[in-house]
Amino acid sequence: MIGLWDTTGNEVVKALAAERRSAGGVASGMALTLIVVVDEKRVREAEAAATIAAAAHPCRLLVVVRSEIERDRNRLDAEIVVGGRLGPCEAVVTRMYGRLSLHAESVVMPLLVPDVPVVTWWHGEPPAEIATDFLGVVADRRITDTAQAVDPVEALRQRARDYAPGDTDLAWTRITPWRTLVAGAFDTTEARVTEATIVAPPSDPTAALMAGWLCSRLDIPPRRVDSNEFPRMREVQLTCANGDNLTLTREDSVAVFRRTGQDDRALPLVRRPLGDELAEELRRLDADQVYAEALGATAGLRGLEQRPPQRVHVWKDPATAQRAEAGVTAHAGTSGER
Repeated sequence: MIGLWDTTGNEVVKALAAERRSAGGVASGMALTLIVVVDEKRVREAEAAATIAAAAHPCRLLVVVRSEIERDRNRLDAEIVVGGRLGPCEAVVTRMYGRLSLHAESVVMPLLVPDVPVVTWWHGEPPAEIATDFLGVVADRRITDTAQAVDPVEALRQRARDYAPGDTDLAWTRITPWRTLVAGAFDTTEARVTEATIVAPPSDPTAALMAGWLCSRLDIPPRRVDSNEFPRMREVQLTCANGDNLTLTREDSVAVFRRTGQDDRALPLVRRPLGDELAEELRRLDADQVYAEALGATAGLRGLEQRPPQRVHVWKDPATAQRAEAGVTAHAGTSGER
């Protein structure tokens, strides 16, 4: 491990090259570059997830931590780890302070592995518009997590409005086991589904995407039943044209499958670690059309998969935006006193 304090991007590139030479074979065969945008307080959590993902997808891991945007002095600290505590990957953890953090691409771009896909993952609330973050514009795949937002369902709708092919969300990844079980229920029947019901908390983005997926696949808008009995999606009920009722109910780490005329069955439905969810999304580096259709159905938007995959970077200074918002609030308060 090499630590560089108050350094420059050029020094980071040189140090990584030297560490790669020392590591030899450990540093070969990179399948992709994974950029992780994360707050300081969640760096270890993101590193743990990326380590699991890197075990399945050897990559160059670039962790970007932005801090103290309004700080007067710019500073770059970096930690370089090749084949060490972060698994079979080349890792560079960069901490950027001051205005430098608004231009993270100046440090990150020279560190990208040539001729391999780039994936950007925001471990936290993503930008409302991905085009405002150059680290998203440069990526072939972009992974967000609407569960981190204050209003996850509204954040999911924003992801639809801002969608470009190559986007995905971990809320979608989390319903892979559910989708697998539901699809498997129709292996022995061709009966058409006439009704669908989802029981879940109203703020659960996985339930919203599940409803979108069922709507896009079956052309039936599912009925939502709000319930806080369980912190996540609790149940999916399907009614078929032949009169059969199919129900999947979550019970801790299993799903109880009930079907008309059959005995109940317990099927595995384990909540996976974050690293496994990230690894699943890294398996495909092309656009996920099924996700686009489900997301579009969730937000009531059509043709998401037909949008152009490229974004044009839109410059946004969050520090200026915060000052402007504070000024508007103060002006409104003053006007109210008159």
